[in-house]
Amino acid sequence: MLKSKREICLKYQKLYNKMMGGILVDITNLTVHELMEKLGNNELTSEEITKAYVDRINDKEKDVNAFVTTLCDEALEKAKKIDEKRKSGDIKSNLAGIPIGIKDNLCTKGVKTTCSSRMLEDFIAPYDATVVENLNNEDLIDLGKLNMDEFAMGASTEYSYFKKTSNPWNLKRVPGGSSGGSAAAVAAELVPWALGSDTGGSIRQPASFCGVVGLKPTYGLVSRYGLVAFASSLDQIGPITKDVTDAAILLNLIAGHDERDTTSYDMPKKDYTKALKGDVKGLKIGIPKEYFGEGINEEVKEKLEEAIETYKKLGAEVEEISLDIAKYALATYYIIACAEASSNLGRFDGIRYGHRAENFSNLKELYRNSRSEGFGAEVKRRIILGTYVLSSGYYDAYYKKAQQVRTLVKREFDKAFEKYDVLLTPTSPTVAFEMGTRSNNPLEMYLADICTVSVNIAGLPGISIPCGVNSENMPIGMQLIGNKFEEEKILNAAYAFEKEYRFRDKFRPSFGK
Repeated sequence: MLKSKREICLKYQKLYNKMMGGILVDITNLTVHELMEKLGNNELTSEEITKAYVDRINDKEKDVNAFVTTLCDEALEKAKKIDEKRKSGDIKSNLAGIPIGIKDNLCTKGVKTTCSSRMLEDFIAPYDATVVENLNNEDLIDLGKLNMDEFAMGASTEYSYFKKTSNPWNLKRVPGGSSGGSAAAVAAELVPWALGSDTGGSIRQPASFCGVVGLKPTYGLVSRYGLVAFASSLDQIGPITKDVTDAAILLNLIAGHDERDTTSYDMPKKDYTKALKGDVKGLKIGIPKEYFGEGINEEVKEKLEEAIETYKKLGAEVEEISLDIAKYALATYYIIACAEASSNLGRFDGIRYGHRAENFSNLKELYRNSRSEGFGAEVKRRIILGTYVLSSGYYDAYYKKAQQVRTLVKREFDKAFEKYDVLLTPTSPTVAFEMGTRSNNPLEMYLADICTVSVNIAGLPGISIPCGVNSENMPIGMQLIGNKFEEEKILNAAYAFEKEYRFRDKFRPSFGK
């Protein structure tokens, strides 16, 4: 049967576009909003987009090690079905057919959800997390589950039971953590965007290390239902993307009230892309001096100071401020986080959930052997510390005191936001460090979170965007912190800087190019 003139025209228009942009168009280099435009204009199909990412995964994943589980065959099959639905006019979402990667602590029905732990090595989730349901409702395509520090405990993705993920900017360096697989996959263009989780900086710090955008939303804005809990009062799911526009689009998909999560906040839905005006004239930016003191690398300081000058040039009002209580944030965070981890991980005992030891002679030995074999060293360390601070003899001295300091941290931020719209800090005190240099020194590893943990303690939104590279061509991240449920302000401030600085046009990872 002869094809219609329209079908023939579309076919040759598509061929012309590919020739002009080249295979010419490097699909995996495009942002999600660019992919959406090309899908809408019939310049690309979902199958073409998905195949480009599958080919890149098959070619480059062996070097990056970003995935725990890949779903390449399933992704291609779903892409074909979505293209058929698009042809018949059954597609309702302009995001249908866009691939995505998902951190391996988010439940995906019928797929392994391991938390990068031996404890859950063979666990297949019987249901979808709420955020995964939201993605499925929009017909996004899951490319697989991304590597992480075991149970989200770590800052380098070296604590995964399965593999160590490499930083695409330098394969000998860490990608950060715990969402290191998500950040590395986006930076290496193995996925166009990804979901991560952030308990003390686990989205923002790897985003900084890998030169991508990472957004930690306000606590309660995104449902935690289906997220395997580390520290329930601190955990939050968020996007890791190539640019700020994509972060706003993905936040649109995952934000919203969920009755299955008792901490989920009931508020009207927003379109966060409408906040991206790029105008920051009159925006009041506070620069907390405590975040620029001892321990912050000089090249990181230099790039942050240049970013501050950029904001001044764009018309923002910038002032130095003091957040004195912030110096207590790291100790407060690790007491609260470890205490909650001790409680949350109690269920993984070899009987109710998780790995069961083969050799035991009584119930006590079953518990001990199963947990000893199932958990890695860092998880054990935090469980022991958490159990200690919750014990009857030390509860008041440590856990109760930490909760009191948490209240003071919240008040300090509340006071700052009475005067300022946004606070600007480094995301991390350093760039990505070499593998193995900190994994045997827990205290030094914990210091990697010093700029980010206070945001989780106070339940605030924070975004990390790249603001340059150091002398070794490693990315440097800038953190923008907003008041509760004021994601629009930090997104617009980040967007304004991104438009002016144009990081993606200037710098690229050497990997795979």
